[in-house]
Amino acid sequence: MHLDREHCVRAVQSKDARFDGWFFTAVLTTRIYCRPSCPVVPPKPENMTFYPSAAACQQAGFRACKRCRPDTSPGSPEWNQRADLVARAMRLISDGVVDREGVPGLAARLGYSPRQVERQLLAELGAGPLALARAQRAQTARLLIETTALPMAEIAFAAGFSSIRTFNDTVREVFALSPSELRDRRPKSAHHAPGALTLRLPFRAPLNPDNLFGHLAATAVPGVEEWRDGAYRRTLRLPYGHGIAALAPKPDHIACRLTLSDLRDLPVAISRCRRMLDLDADPVAVDDRLRTDPFLAPLVDKAPGRRVPRTVDEAEFAVRAVLGQQVSTAAARTHAARLVTAHGTPVDDPEGGLTHLFPSPEALAEVPPDSLAMPRTRRTTFTTLVGQLADGTLHLGVESDWAEARAKLLALPGFGPWTVDVIAMRALGDPDAFLPTDLGIRRAAQELGLPGTPAALTARAAAWRPWRAYAVQYLWATDSHPINFLPV
Repeated sequence: MHLDREHCVRAVQSKDARFDGWFFTAVLTTRIYCRPSCPVVPPKPENMTFYPSAAACQQAGFRACKRCRPDTSPGSPEWNQRADLVARAMRLISDGVVDREGVPGLAARLGYSPRQVERQLLAELGAGPLALARAQRAQTARLLIETTALPMAEIAFAAGFSSIRTFNDTVREVFALSPSELRDRRPKSAHHAPGALTLRLPFRAPLNPDNLFGHLAATAVPGVEEWRDGAYRRTLRLPYGHGIAALAPKPDHIACRLTLSDLRDLPVAISRCRRMLDLDADPVAVDDRLRTDPFLAPLVDKAPGRRVPRTVDEAEFAVRAVLGQQVSTAAARTHAARLVTAHGTPVDDPEGGLTHLFPSPEALAEVPPDSLAMPRTRRTTFTTLVGQLADGTLHLGVESDWAEARAKLLALPGFGPWTVDVIAMRALGDPDAFLPTDLGIRRAAQELGLPGTPAALTARAAAWRPWRAYAVQYLWATDSHPINFLPV
């Protein structure tokens, strides 16, 4: 997108918010970079240049606009709809891997050399992994400065900076303000409760929260998730500790309240919440493709902007998918709740009813098989899955190669296409995952006049690619679709 100058100029001149996060506009005369929807008078086209990332703008010597705050744009939808090296690297950088493990650790997870990763990121994003991680640290620092009363020294190290001096220099360079000046600019009426962070998570409009929050609330595992006071709340297992996220839909953002045991986990917690709610999606591109099918068009027009509810923990979701095989949602929640109570890590939640982290694969691998209240074949499926997750034979994460992960899952006993595609859609994040054998999908398709057999429906759905996972959401949302067919 950023290489198509004519389209970029038109997007800036029309202040089109759909392209926020797709590219950034740098103004040569002011040395400022903005999001396409910046409310100020657009610069002359000859004074515009375009970059694919905020990190590339910063590396070229531009500072963030104080008006539109381009560093807070939604992320590029590219990284959640692709599974190539660059997309997987960007998902890992957002998950804080460079700060924790360095560039060698990033490259090792991807199976490439550091030089190959650097070259690919520079070619597509105009910045290497260190610059991209630095831009994320600057945004984390800004959030902490504006939403907490923490001393600057604590903020610097929580944001991932190695020294106070580097923190000060980076903030000044990126925002053209010192950390103290940034704090002075925050609203005087802002209230900062100790131990909690209140944030606004942006998204591209439209967003239909019904299926997103309705699904998360309907399948919530007691003790780990709950719906309380208009917000979906859940516990988070994070690299440095644990946390609790409360997420509530608003007209132009998602209100996010985070309570973290270690502030170094802030960028990871934000990234995982955004991924769970699919906030970086491009709903206009998705809906435009699905509207080309006359049978889907009425569903899209009725409630545009549906997202795919995903997860904050890929291994957890895989376990829950097995628990939900051939049983109702209520039964799957009961099975999961028993495991949570017996094997989850207890947490304290003064603001609600959350009690545990979902058990880790290592903890579940120690569960005696005969204690599992499920048929013997599913018990074998469960124990094989958690055993391979625990010993590293099977790894499900943001860096996973979708095709490779699918093949490994299909090789497990008890894993058929339905279970694999549910995990691909909601855990791995494949936007083209499809469930033609799902009973709810087949019933919805027949009611709409679409083919009812899996083979015929798959052939028809070829025209919906690469957004078939979103078509699943529209089909599941039909009025007659019972919650019992929703995978946990």
